[in-house]
Amino acid sequence: MGYFEVRGASVQEIDLMRDWAEEEGWNPGDSDRLAFTAADPQGFLIGRLDGEPVGCISAVRYGTGSGFIGFYITRPEVRGQGYGIRLWRAGMERLAGRVVGLDGVVEQQENYRRSGFVRSWNNVRFEGPPTHGAAPPQGVVLVDGRSLPMGQLAAYDRRFFPEARDAFLAAWVGLPGRASLAAVRDGELCGFGVVRPCSGASRIGPLYAADAEVAESLFGALATAAGGGAVAVDVPDHNGPALKMAERLGLSPSFEAARMYVGPVPDTEQAGVFGVTSLELG
Repeated sequence: MGYFEVRGASVQEIDLMRDWAEEEGWNPGDSDRLAFTAADPQGFLIGRLDGEPVGCISAVRYGTGSGFIGFYITRPEVRGQGYGIRLWRAGMERLAGRVVGLDGVVEQQENYRRSGFVRSWNNVRFEGPPTHGAAPPQGVVLVDGRSLPMGQLAAYDRRFFPEARDAFLAAWVGLPGRASLAAVRDGELCGFGVVRPCSGASRIGPLYAADAEVAESLFGALATAAGGGAVAVDVPDHNGPALKMAERLGLSPSFEAARMYVGPVPDTEQAGVFGVTSLELG
């Protein structure tokens, strides 16, 4: 067994983590990593064996009380040799004392349970070309999300996420190649979504809405903005109207991960989440 160390990832190594995630079939966004580093530049760890990168994990801190684990990957050739658990311990140590969330793939969920994580719900990825669009409900207009004050967008996001994440959100919305739309009723936000290019289907997330009608109109407009091809959205399975929306749009389930937490489930407006932002960062 060679010399193994865990250290903070370089910018080049964060690019490598994105490539590894693509090889795992997770379909990361083409430029997601640029927003991820805005969330917590030191939250990405790389495991090196005799100087060569062989594994990674992200352990991103939000505010003073929350964290999120993602990008937990060891390369196939070194699996089963104990390097993964050393990465895991380093990531969890970085988030000690916080409520920690993750989206766990099926084959890892038992390991997460042994570390104290408890399943709260499943996020189900639905994808495909939507069969139709939908006009906004009466009194609702869709506007470019980038045209709104960042303070207004950040306050709206905070209703659905346990901590403020303004720097991440600004990058997530503003990166080139993306489209963002906000649903506005009487001057107030009643929905918001972002679509981004990926190696496979373009992904929509977040998708927040006051109700399914608003969500469906946002989804259709974002899919059109992405070029009208296949799109994907990660839907919390506790949101019945969101699941029915995906079915109405002709999308098919393709992937599933369990949202799990150590500590109390954050008190957020779960009913308004029709699509999670990212399985890597929450």
